[in-house]
Amino acid sequence: MLQVGLTHFLVLSALLFSLGIFAILTRRNAIMVLMGIELVLNSANINFIAFAKYGNFGFSGQMVALFVIILAAAEAAVALAIVLNIYKNFNTVNVDEIDGLRD
Repeated sequence: MLQVGLTHFLVLSALLFSLGIFAILTRRNAIMVLMGIELVLNSANINFIAFAKYGNFGFSGQMVALFVIILAAAEAAVALAIVLNIYKNFNTVNVDEIDGLRD
């Protein structure tokens, strides 16, 4: 039977982190960029939880992961408000088409 170990969590975290960075760098839609940021934050959470379980650091990893989840929720709320305001003013959410902020 396959045992799930620290390496499996690290590989999953690296995959999520890579997909998140890929989404941030290649997507023009602001919502997709926010989803990429969420993937990066979730990959960090997986690392915190895995190291808390396999590193015998106690509950500190879970507490940091809970803090990151709260921070991500607040970030998503503020970012979505900004995206809605940008859509209201420019009728698009593509980050490369928004150039009115320079004026």
